[in-house]
Amino acid sequence: MAEDKKAKAAPKGGKAAPAPAGKEKVARGSVAIANTSEASAMPKGYTPRMKKLYEDKIRTAMIEQFGYKNAMEVPVIEKIVLNMGVGEAVNDTKKVTSAAADLAMIAGQKPVITRARKAISTFKVRENMPIGAKVTLRKTRMYEFLDRLVTIALPRVRDFRGLNVKSFDGRGNFALGIKEHIIFPEINYDQAEANLGMDIIVCTSAKTDDEARALLRAFNFPFRQ
Repeated sequence: MAEDKKAKAAPKGGKAAPAPAGKEKVARGSVAIANTSEASAMPKGYTPRMKKLYEDKIRTAMIEQFGYKNAMEVPVIEKIVLNMGVGEAVNDTKKVTSAAADLAMIAGQKPVITRARKAISTFKVRENMPIGAKVTLRKTRMYEFLDRLVTIALPRVRDFRGLNVKSFDGRGNFALGIKEHIIFPEINYDQAEANLGMDIIVCTSAKTDDEARALLRAFNFPFRQ
């Protein structure tokens, strides 16, 4: 026992002995796993329903409709950007923090606080003042949000008459505005401090608006007839 204690003790006047290599590797590995939120959030081998729909049906239908010679030419949804502006922030900056928390629940990803680039005295906006939040979704989280948007959120909009077919920018990107963020199931209506608006931009790799429109229709976007 005495020999074991001497072996563990640091030499007199020297530094403590380094930890065994095996334990150090385990610690570093556990930190890496903890920091990879998406890997822990989704089970291994999981494929979102909308992604599977694209791979099984939409890609083939787009090739038949537009006659693509290469499968890589078929347009895809590259990313979805959510932007939430908070006009009440000029009087209470805590409103932005609350909005960012709600946006994080909707997107499943931590948003970025947007700040004013310059001061506007008319609107009582100071330079670098927090005025909103935004988040960019890609891959698995993008498809999951797309599914909830089309199947749950949009049908809950009051007096909904369909999306505007002209809300494309000429380069295959589609934008829509939502007046109340409480249409998303993640938001508890009783706990929401205010009804906040939101801009949703769907960015695709389509070269024309017609291709992008056909792609989003295949994803069951409820466009106005």
